[in-house]
Amino acid sequence: MELLCAERVSPASCEGAPAPAPAAAVDPVLLRRRVLDNLLRTEERYAVTANYFGTVQTDITPIMRRVVAEWMLEVCEERSCQEEVFPLAISYFDRFLSTCRIGKSQLQLLGTACLLLASKLREPSSRGLPADLLVFYTANSVTLTDLCSWELLVLSKLKWDVAGVTAHDFLPLLMSRLPLRGRVNTEMIHRHAQTFISLAARDIEFTLYSASTLASCSIAAALRGLGHDGQLTRLHELTGIDSDCLQTCLEQIEEMVQRVIDERGISVPNGQGREAAGWTPPPSQDKGHSNAATPTDVRDVHF
Repeated sequence: MELLCAERVSPASCEGAPAPAPAAAVDPVLLRRRVLDNLLRTEERYAVTANYFGTVQTDITPIMRRVVAEWMLEVCEERSCQEEVFPLAISYFDRFLSTCRIGKSQLQLLGTACLLLASKLREPSSRGLPADLLVFYTANSVTLTDLCSWELLVLSKLKWDVAGVTAHDFLPLLMSRLPLRGRVNTEMIHRHAQTFISLAARDIEFTLYSASTLASCSIAAALRGLGHDGQLTRLHELTGIDSDCLQTCLEQIEEMVQRVIDERGISVPNGQGREAAGWTPPPSQDKGHSNAATPTDVRDVHF
């Protein structure tokens, strides 16, 4: 029996610093076509099929939802959560709101419970968001007892079906099937698409698009923002999504990101114009933009 220990102890671990969570190696089996087909069949189960404002929800408004969603994104950014945590938490958030009426004073509590659940599912156990820390981030406007109770309430309303399909799940499956390798920086395209997905998750208008539609158009927007063909035809072939639907969603994403950039006054260093910095708008009337890893500040966009 071989008893030799091959582990290496880093200096950081000796000093008591938390070691980074090990990342699993890429499994090529997870990129097979049958995985994409299964996701396409399953995503409808987790879709929000109608606007729940004015029907199910009468005490809250889209603006209130956006405020809480932006707070949830800020928490994920602050804690450097995995990219999938925020979109999954928003998926829980919208699915719950589409089935159960709540008061506006309970909206942040719901968002906090959704963050807790999504973190438990998508973060390594050593890096999950602690419940007491989430209470702190609410400025103690909720109690630990309330948070634990609402965690169970959300689970019951979602019928404990929390392994939902999000747009992030489609990114590697779609990008691996596009003719990108050797032509573009695929890591940058992936990061930009992740950011577009997180930005879109804040707006109620994007909840009516399927996860595959949002992923496809985020990839296309990232490509077009960097001056490349958006590959909409190929994405249509891969997903079977109507071309007009893809085009509409793509335009909305581009308008959204441009609006965010304008609102935050993003400027190129040294006062250079965008064209001078190597930025070129996508073809036709579209507005160009690109983005970095998700969740992220839009100021990390590299033109």
